[in-house]
Amino acid sequence: MQLKTILNRCHKFKSFVYDQARFVGKAIEVTVLPRANAKAICSHCEEPASVYDHLAERRFEFIPIRGYRVFFLYRMRRVDCRECGVKVERVPWARGKRELTDTYQQFLAHWAEKLSWQEVARSFRTSWEKVFQAVEFVVQWGLEHRDLSGVTALGVDEIAWRHGHNYLTLVYQIDADNTRLLWIGKDRTMKTLLRFFHFFGEQRSLKLQYVCSDMWKPYLKVIKKKAANALNILDRFHIVAKLNKAIDEVRAGEHRQLQKDCYEPVLKNSRWCLLKRKENLTEKQEAKLKDLLQYNLKSVRAYLLKEDFDGFWGYVSAAWAEKFLDRWCTRVMRSKIEPMKKVAKTMRAHKPLILNWFKAKKALSKALSSGVVEGLNNKAKVTTRNSYGFRTYRGAEIALYHALGNLPTPPMAHRFY
Repeated sequence: MQLKTILNRCHKFKSFVYDQARFVGKAIEVTVLPRANAKAICSHCEEPASVYDHLAERRFEFIPIRGYRVFFLYRMRRVDCRECGVKVERVPWARGKRELTDTYQQFLAHWAEKLSWQEVARSFRTSWEKVFQAVEFVVQWGLEHRDLSGVTALGVDEIAWRHGHNYLTLVYQIDADNTRLLWIGKDRTMKTLLRFFHFFGEQRSLKLQYVCSDMWKPYLKVIKKKAANALNILDRFHIVAKLNKAIDEVRAGEHRQLQKDCYEPVLKNSRWCLLKRKENLTEKQEAKLKDLLQYNLKSVRAYLLKEDFDGFWGYVSAAWAEKFLDRWCTRVMRSKIEPMKKVAKTMRAHKPLILNWFKAKKALSKALSSGVVEGLNNKAKVTTRNSYGFRTYRGAEIALYHALGNLPTPPMAHRFY
């Protein structure tokens, strides 16, 4: 079967025909001509117009066939549009000044979901910049055509980006039937989150029922102001992370003190024994923990307080959970373990927001039990960690939307597997 026949069957254009196909080295060049009596289309208003003149021939790269790169050769026309004046015509296989056809851009973007952009560029003998352009095209189309109606639950968090104190604010939809990245903002300030609510719109914001966040004060202030009807829930994973950070601080300080006082270094290699959940411990870590529990150490007492707090999440009633929290905080304040006391003070200060977790538990059971925000955040961190060429904010933004945005894709003549 001739190449022109294959192209006509899978990638046919109403006003254009494939004229000649020839091998040129390791590439195939296909000449494209306008059909007789077919009118050119103005690229500005997309209305038919008479031809004004012809421009130089351009090359548009198509999907490779059996290892051969495929190029469409077409001599672009300028049109004399009644409304817009003299403009370059619009062609159905590519947009603007791009060298890649729309189909090839979707092809590259599809592979960029499975491989790093560097690997995609190397596999298809193209450049990293062209892979970026392809992903950017698909993401931009998806952002313009996505549906933002029906969003009732949001998750707000941040991740570190590049080196130093650089952060990206990420806003996710965490409804039971739809979890996706909605918005990315530079930094983690009040202005950052205010920009999201400006983008999201006042009407949608008022329809929000739940917003899950951490204890970062700028976020809490903006959520209270802009999502007035929503229940603000403090994310369980951030509370557990604060407890683990406090235990690690106690352990590190006590380990140094034991070494200084020339005692047996019983806390050596004990970090993960104290931080991991019991069911996730290895046999060696289980044995180490069993040995540690025999000692009257601050680290052990802090660990036992953390394990006791785990029962907090098992309550169904917010009232009973509040009683448990009050008793637990009182015990911690009497423990004389400063990092744990700091956590208890934080919990007391944010008690209403922590208890909101129980009010939303039934409606957001999937999000709250599986830690969907934390899961999406981990994927975001992997995406930025693997971003060899993302030296700019725009590169990271496009990569994150592509990986986590669950965006609609442009209509395709092909399906890629």
